[in-house]
Amino acid sequence: MPRIGMEAERRRSLIAATVDAIHEQGYCDVTIAQIARKAGVSGGLAHHYFGSKDQLLAATMRHLLHELGEGIRARLAEAQTPRARLSAIIAGNFETGQFREAVIAAWLAFYSQARTNPASQRLLRIYSARLVSNLTHSLRSFLPLPDAQLVAEGTASMIDGVWIRRALKEAPPDPEAAIRLVEDYVEAQILLHRARASGATTPQPDPGLPA
Repeated sequence: MPRIGMEAERRRSLIAATVDAIHEQGYCDVTIAQIARKAGVSGGLAHHYFGSKDQLLAATMRHLLHELGEGIRARLAEAQTPRARLSAIIAGNFETGQFREAVIAAWLAFYSQARTNPASQRLLRIYSARLVSNLTHSLRSFLPLPDAQLVAEGTASMIDGVWIRRALKEAPPDPEAAIRLVEDYVEAQILLHRARASGATTPQPDPGLPA
């Protein structure tokens, strides 16, 4: 009799192996049999659990998104102010367990798959909508709704762009530098939109915002 939890353990092993295999060989070149060998299970079992390589990638991204969401929620639970909530969302998107070379490679494969795979496209849209919604909620404390939505879209684009550009670099991922880059954008946008609303020509630092 298989011991209790064996299926869940094998699924986790296959998901971890998928991330590593995509990083090492690329999504187009790797096969589900190679992923299965890396996970220490048979190719037939991998097909039984996930059906196809595309479905295995989708399951991998659901797992990564779940971990991403859990990390952000944990940070938000400790945030005491709207500005701290913004920082929690930004930092959560660059957790060291997520913002690493193998996971970045898996994300790029998922973005590519989402162009032609409706299920993956829906999953990516849900993730994107949730990110923008969370950012907008916190930005509403500083900006009117239309401006908050615009800055939220820009911030989400910055986060995604940092991930994509990181794939083109040879140096190890630097979460702290990535966070600073996005934080600087958010701070500048808050000041800019406030200056426009007040009719000022040059944005002035707000004593209520962190330097």
